[in-house]
Amino acid sequence: MSNSPVILWFRRDLRLADHAALSAACATGRPVIPLFIHDNIVSGLGAAAQFRLGLSLHDLGKSLLAKNSRLILRQGDALAVLRDVVRATGAGAVYWSRLYDPESKARDTSVKAELKNDGLDVSSFAGHLLFEPWTVATKTGGFYKVYTPMWNTVRGRDVPDVLPTPGVIHAPDSWPISDRLGDWHMGAEMRRGAATLATHCTVGEAAASDRLYAFIEQRVSTYIKNRDLPAVQGTSGLSENLTYGEISPRRCWHAGWRALHDGKSDAEVFLKELVWREFAYHLAHHTPRIVTDNWKEAWDAFPWNTEETPQVTAWKQGRTGIRFVDAAMREMYVTGVMHNRGRMIVASYLTKHLLSHWKIGMDWFADCLIDWDPCSNAMGWQWSAGSGPDATPYFRVFNPVSQLDKFDKDRAYVTRWIAEDRTKPSNTALSYYDMIPQSWGMGPDQVYPDPIVPADVGRTRALDAYAGRGF
Repeated sequence: MSNSPVILWFRRDLRLADHAALSAACATGRPVIPLFIHDNIVSGLGAAAQFRLGLSLHDLGKSLLAKNSRLILRQGDALAVLRDVVRATGAGAVYWSRLYDPESKARDTSVKAELKNDGLDVSSFAGHLLFEPWTVATKTGGFYKVYTPMWNTVRGRDVPDVLPTPGVIHAPDSWPISDRLGDWHMGAEMRRGAATLATHCTVGEAAASDRLYAFIEQRVSTYIKNRDLPAVQGTSGLSENLTYGEISPRRCWHAGWRALHDGKSDAEVFLKELVWREFAYHLAHHTPRIVTDNWKEAWDAFPWNTEETPQVTAWKQGRTGIRFVDAAMREMYVTGVMHNRGRMIVASYLTKHLLSHWKIGMDWFADCLIDWDPCSNAMGWQWSAGSGPDATPYFRVFNPVSQLDKFDKDRAYVTRWIAEDRTKPSNTALSYYDMIPQSWGMGPDQVYPDPIVPADVGRTRALDAYAGRGF
């Protein structure tokens, strides 16, 4: 077994630099077989996320070829595929980077136990987070249920330096059979929208590194001022790349601290956003119900609407008559991402003005986002709905009209994404109609609708629904 190959099972760690599992595999001096498995977790991804994953796999494959290696692609049950590759190659070890969402944890725990029973060396490594969830605890040994104390605890922690890209990835004498990425048709569910969505994706490790550099050099110093302005490129945009592990959170963390030490004080807020992502995974590890059920169980009794009502359909289609909501929903459908201020507004409108269950929104985001993340998405929706940890208070109902006046005064964002009632709509607004299903029957020549639920009416209705429920 001293020279038997090591299988490196890639998942949401699609990079070569700062990759502890890959570095450990290469350090053995043995051949390394990079492997990606299209299992039921992958097939369960939404349309946009699966399409974007395919782009990332293509880029990783090119990076491995440049290292005289290759990415082996297989489809099927993870354990069955790993056993088959072990039989075909004589591999004696399987390494991977840890994941923390309940579905991945259950799979990985089972796979690890079975492969160890087979006599294999099976090792999992950190890399998707800054801090392993079980290493962050309150003074009494519990887990954090509120973000700010967790930030105060981890703020001063040492984070190991970024690992370099391995100089050599030893290839096996012969490679196992691989599927062709194109045969997986990972963009099939996008249908006619794939070509447009692709133009809005920033794919791969090199592009992610460039994106971080540009943010730190050009925008982090104005982060506090600009991050809430949806018409301004004021954020890092790195959520897309962190989702697929094209860049490590550790690289982002160190870049943020260097900027802070260089006098760019706004960088601390960027660092806090990285820890907000950690907080989501911390909660999913300790309370996995957060991704499927109300985190605050008292909300189980709330009479959410759970049906696909005409109002919910209008929300999904960006036809609520509330311009901030509609612009944000269309931005997501075209680009696969949505500005964070928009996410709060559309989530508040669905759960509070329309009194519809946050799961409806969470599932729609899962289908439409290229930066979909199982833990961050769930926590974000429950934060907005009021049912989650560290949540916005139930009585806080964002006014989407006044929010637009505050954060899009000149209506640049609305103009970018809403075409109706405009003589010369923007190209971005028109691109929405190139992507949506023709069955929706929508076009830029339609009259923009009146609000399905006006801001003031929705707020009153929400507060009446919450009254006396003990939240």
